Amino acid sequence: MSAQYLKRILTARVYDVARETPLEPAPLLSARLGNRILFKREDMQDVFSFKLRGSYNKMAHLPAEQLARGVIAASAGNHAQGVALAASRLGCRAVIVMPVTTPQVKVDAVRARGAEVVLHGDSYSDAYAHSLSLQQSEGLTFVHPFDDPDVIAGNGTIGMEILRQHPGPIHAIFAAIGGGGLIAGIAAYVKQVRPEIRIIGVQATDSDAMARSLKAGRRVELADVGLFSDGTAVKKVGEETFRLCREHVDEIVLVDTDQLCAAIKDVFQDTRSILEPAGAMAIAGAKAYVEREGLRDQTLVTLACGANMNFDRLRFVSERAEIGEQREAVFAVTIPEERGSFRRFCEAVGPRNVTEFNYRIADARQAHVFVGVQIQRRAEAVTIAEGLRAAGFMTLDLTDDELAKLHIRHLVGGHSPLARDEILYRFEFPERPGALMRFLSSMSPNWNISLFHYRNHGADYGRILVGLQVPPGEKRALREFLAGLGYAHEDVSRHPAYRLFLGAHSA
Repeated sequence: MSAQYLKRILTARVYDVARETPLEPAPLLSARLGNRILFKREDMQDVFSFKLRGSYNKMAHLPAEQLARGVIAASAGNHAQGVALAASRLGCRAVIVMPVTTPQVKVDAVRARGAEVVLHGDSYSDAYAHSLSLQQSEGLTFVHPFDDPDVIAGNGTIGMEILRQHPGPIHAIFAAIGGGGLIAGIAAYVKQVRPEIRIIGVQATDSDAMARSLKAGRRVELADVGLFSDGTAVKKVGEETFRLCREHVDEIVLVDTDQLCAAIKDVFQDTRSILEPAGAMAIAGAKAYVEREGLRDQTLVTLACGANMNFDRLRFVSERAEIGEQREAVFAVTIPEERGSFRRFCEAVGPRNVTEFNYRIADARQAHVFVGVQIQRRAEAVTIAEGLRAAGFMTLDLTDDELAKLHIRHLVGGHSPLARDEILYRFEFPERPGALMRFLSSMSPNWNISLFHYRNHGADYGRILVGLQVPPGEKRALREFLAGLGYAHEDVSRHPAYRLFLGAHSA
């Protein structure tokens, strides 16, 4: 069977629409990981993913009468664009059933290529079931996104290109897995020609149908799948892809959302291109594999397999990338509600770069602070937490806490009966390591900080919101402090949103 796939791949008709994409070095990521990392740039195809290879190869092999009736496909987006492009080149009708959760950028791209879009269900599996009913009622030919020999063979041309482009030693090739069509095609070719190269699949921890299936020795259907990586959100892998993966795939690495976000950032830093979560999955898997194995001085090929990113997700990706690449630690710190506590807290944090600082007065005895600190490796978070505890501050390490990272960090605050006579200021100051701590340390210990919000957005200037309770006799000293500070500032105590959500309420 594998020999048959070798022939199918060598004779695949993909280059009518696909291009041979470059195999590019990633110098920044390579230097960080101590290995040579190569990106196979399938995001540079006309539809910004590898999917047109398999879909076109399948449709180009259909009899003329089947093409004349038209084709139908189910897809979370990238396969849909491949089918739509192939249909436009081959002059046939295409109906695409897509989950309602598909990013709008993918829906629009499919429609722009002339295909008819039907939105149905919450996942690929839901869309697939609906497409089968439409196929029978309208007499269309189904183009499977992964579980079809011609689709698999079309994808396998990527493996052929990799070995031609890099004839030297390769330790492993990493590829994302949804239904398995990409890695099955690559593995079928590579293991026939260069069997010493490891083929490693990568899946999201919340969409790991192939990993579970290989472990169980049979195809396992997931009850539900995570949708952040919508391109790999498959509840049940293909029958043929499962067979090929059992035969040729060496292992599967699982990665979480934060690791995917970090990988998107890694690729951007090396290429200035922005991959979608599924497109960056292989890179995230390679990073996890290198760390686990302690690998050094090896060549690793990673599939940058898709760039159909929904722009609205970029804010979330940026927020989570720092934690995903283990460069931000997040803590909840309890300090005594007394003058000088903030200064002692600053001394305990030391010269480290603070990425976030949220605080709202709520208790007459204790202050609860949500703080983010830049780190170089995960172990530093433990060291920081130990240092804060040694300074007498009760500390929770929330770096790996999903609820805290996704929700709690944005909800610190609210009305407080203890915030009477609060003056609210907005400040801007030059963004550099230690600037926030110096700002806090420069304030008079007689002024009670009742609210504090700061988040490092990567800009030249940091922006903070501070609530101050200043004794009546020290208002002049406050004005002198502000004038001498040299930072742009504004009294926003009468801002309507502040008064609505944060201003003092009677107990």
